[in-house]
Amino acid sequence: MSGAPHLVVLGTGSLARSVCCSLAATRSGPLRVTVAGRDVRAADEIAYLAGSRALLSGAPIDFDAAYVDPGSPAVTELLARTSPRLLVVCASSQSPWERTRHPSAWTDLIAEAGFGLTLPLQAEIPVRAARAVADAAPDTLLINACFPDAVNPLLKTLNLPVLCGIGNAGLVAASLGHALGLGPTPRLKVLAHHVHLHPPADPADEARAWLDGAPLPDVTALLTRQRTTDRERLNLVTGHTAALLIAALAHGHTLYTSLPGPHGLPGGYPVTARDGTLTLDLPPLLTEQEATEWNQRVGTGDGVTVHDGRVRFTGPAQAAVTAYAPALAEGFAATALDEAQTELKTVRDRLRRRAARPRLEERCP
Repeated sequence: MSGAPHLVVLGTGSLARSVCCSLAATRSGPLRVTVAGRDVRAADEIAYLAGSRALLSGAPIDFDAAYVDPGSPAVTELLARTSPRLLVVCASSQSPWERTRHPSAWTDLIAEAGFGLTLPLQAEIPVRAARAVADAAPDTLLINACFPDAVNPLLKTLNLPVLCGIGNAGLVAASLGHALGLGPTPRLKVLAHHVHLHPPADPADEARAWLDGAPLPDVTALLTRQRTTDRERLNLVTGHTAALLIAALAHGHTLYTSLPGPHGLPGGYPVTARDGTLTLDLPPLLTEQEATEWNQRVGTGDGVTVHDGRVRFTGPAQAAVTAYAPALAEGFAATALDEAQTELKTVRDRLRRRAARPRLEERCP
């Protein structure tokens, strides 16, 4: 499809599949999509499924597949060859579904310590992808799906390009919109962090939302259906929020949404996509500094912060690294990310060889 904007989706998991299948039904304009991953059979399957849906929907979108190891120089080569408008990173070195598919003492540790413990592993592929963009395709817009609330600030600290993330704040905004009977609209503005995928320990730390400029009450109640839905199935919503964003950025349309990590900020914010760019769209009387400080504070509930060039673990995550990876107990400089990944992978390899503890429901008769 000559002249159409080009999108590369890096990864072949459930989120990549959802993004592509949702894109196939948007009918927003011509688009070329390359699904790239180390499992070329899975990439080809996604291209077939999404391509079939596009033809049935009358959407002018072509899908193809490419073998690319996300951790190899092949990513740089692909970007240099294609110069895509957008790169969406959906591949991670630490699957969020490992606890249900391959439980072990390692997944027990993540459950106890908090998802922030995995930040060095979540950052591995996005950092490599961002370096590939900087080296080979500086005009490509990078969208990161791997724990963007904390990974995107890390990318910014390392002076690597990142436009925004997908998921998390976007999912919370979509869920609140559904509860209120609202689609994408500037009337609803949502400030939310990855930690808000679950109810916060302190109700005062709940996600914040405004409708027509007024604070929205009962956010916890409005998010009940989202929080009681299977996490992986929620990718059907997250993928669609991502597809709407991709279509808006690719074709210069206007979209009102919320996103994690816009321009490398911590946590998630209301934004407007317009003319291929992103700007914050905060409610009245809330400054960017206030929104950022709030996200930093509530984000400690995930067990990690990225601030002043350093990664620091907090709460149970700090106790976990102190016990299992003492070299990381005081955190680490962003520039020492490779060493932190090596340290954490050593812990992961050791704990994966131990069986998971029986869950409470499995122990009870």
